[in-house]
Amino acid sequence: MRLLPLAALLAAATLPVPFAIAAAQALPPTPVQPGEGKEDARLQQLFHDSDEASLARNPISGLFRGDMRRADRIGDFYSDAYIQAERQAAESDLKRLGQIDRARLTATNQIAYDVFRQQTETTLKGYAPAIVALTIVRPMDHFYGIQTFYPEFASGQGAAPFNTVADYENNLKRNVEYARLLDEAIGRFRQGMASGVVQPKLVVRNMIAQFDNLLAGPVEQSTFYGPVRQFPASVPAADQARLKAAYATQIRDVILPAERQMRAFLADTYLPAARDSIGLSGMPGGDRLYAYLIEQNTTLPLKAEDVHQLGLSEVARILKAMEVQKQAVGFKGSLADFFTFLRTDTRFQPQSAAQLREGYEAIGRRIDARVREQFSLIPKTPLEIRPVPAFKEKTDAGGSYQGGTPDGTRPGVFYYNTYDLPSRYMWEMETLYLHEAVPGHHFQISLAQENAALPAFMRFGGNTAYAEGWALYAETLWPELGMETDPYQRMGGLSDEMLRAMRLVVDTGIHAKGWSRDQAIAYMLANSPMARTDATAEVERYIAIPGQALAYKIGQITISRAKAKAKAELGAKFDPRRFHAVVLDTGALPMPVLEKKIDDWIAAEKRRG
Repeated sequence: MRLLPLAALLAAATLPVPFAIAAAQALPPTPVQPGEGKEDARLQQLFHDSDEASLARNPISGLFRGDMRRADRIGDFYSDAYIQAERQAAESDLKRLGQIDRARLTATNQIAYDVFRQQTETTLKGYAPAIVALTIVRPMDHFYGIQTFYPEFASGQGAAPFNTVADYENNLKRNVEYARLLDEAIGRFRQGMASGVVQPKLVVRNMIAQFDNLLAGPVEQSTFYGPVRQFPASVPAADQARLKAAYATQIRDVILPAERQMRAFLADTYLPAARDSIGLSGMPGGDRLYAYLIEQNTTLPLKAEDVHQLGLSEVARILKAMEVQKQAVGFKGSLADFFTFLRTDTRFQPQSAAQLREGYEAIGRRIDARVREQFSLIPKTPLEIRPVPAFKEKTDAGGSYQGGTPDGTRPGVFYYNTYDLPSRYMWEMETLYLHEAVPGHHFQISLAQENAALPAFMRFGGNTAYAEGWALYAETLWPELGMETDPYQRMGGLSDEMLRAMRLVVDTGIHAKGWSRDQAIAYMLANSPMARTDATAEVERYIAIPGQALAYKIGQITISRAKAKAKAELGAKFDPRRFHAVVLDTGALPMPVLEKKIDDWIAAEKRRG
């Protein structure tokens, strides 16, 4: 799953990726809840002040939230002043938090206190000078780079609104900042060349290919021309003509030159200086950075070797389950032969993009008919199903989710990828929908941001271990939701679980053990039926964003372990709807905080009549 790629802009500090939310204007402090006292009010004021200050430093994150106060700006994410301001903000927030008596807070606010403290402490570690020196000089990659999300954001089909003349004018101003940020990124890349901290050649080549896609075609076919291809009725005809001309001129004279300059720099100057190694262990200071990224992404201080061994044990377990499904369909041959059959037999390959869309829509209807058996909390935010935009489909994930707005003005979107159509196997459709849409990311993100009783950082922020751990856990609900009744679809579920287990092995293999790209791809193909196209994209993703892929299985294991504990201790009193509400009703929690919350809930359930 790919959350909103605002982390592209925040890569200098490797911050958590924020979610899209709605707030037409400034959010007030969270309303006082029954039973709250003075310390609770102080805590809520801290959360409000911190969020407001963050929005001022990160204006585009406000726009994703529907906050239009700074809609003409993106931000200055590559500057020394920005880094210093973010570091000082984290230090100030922790100092204020330390002055609040946690013991005097309500139970919910104690959870909020713990989440805020852990997230802010982790953020502050990311702004340590030794870490910044390894990140700011690599401001872009092919997965989290401004070129991976801003063109869609500004296309008229993304999160940026285009309802008024002012919206169109603001977008023109933001586009100027986009061009400026590309120029500033070149300066940061040059600093890395001087310090010896550079991206792998593989990542650079992928970025060059992305800019080739953005630069292809005439001005009128540019992604940035999208907003003026069709206007809402609220934009007068005279303004339409003027804006069309302004957009064409800006694309020709500002955007395309900036993208050509970046493309030329990457190809002619940076690529020769980029490193041949692909793992962080091959970069100066890489071991230190990887240790931080493991903790940041999993919310746990895990060692790379321990993660690697956990992955190996999970791979072995899932292989046995796959063997059962192979026998269930009566396949004669080895498991490797079965993988080849699943990859190559045309019955599993969609014949058209429309077939994929219709298939996902049908899966959605089936899940909706059963989901209330497992969930008492159902989001109000609508869900749409769309293909990945063509300009980035080659390097994008097979499926992804972008959050909507809780007021329904922008739906959540499940994106499915139609690139290399024969590799989009239909046996993986059910598990992919469970993960990205319902009850996966769409439930998790929407329910949090719709909960106005939570402080903004819990409604709209998060961590990868929770977000991706929940979505992977959602895949395990296939029996309860009537999915994967066909052995081939069940193989799809096992294949996806295997992917997350292999990530523990491969990510640590690449960044801590010196694995090569080809070695990592071969490992994934040997242990799953995934297509070479997908395996290649996955491995190149791990190369670009180390540590992120570890969070899925670590988070899922944590949630599944907590559920097993609850079922064992509560017996007949266990209600999955109540359990899922406890997991989901306070937003994305770090794993230690989530486990503590569930333990407290189990104790309360035992006392309940």
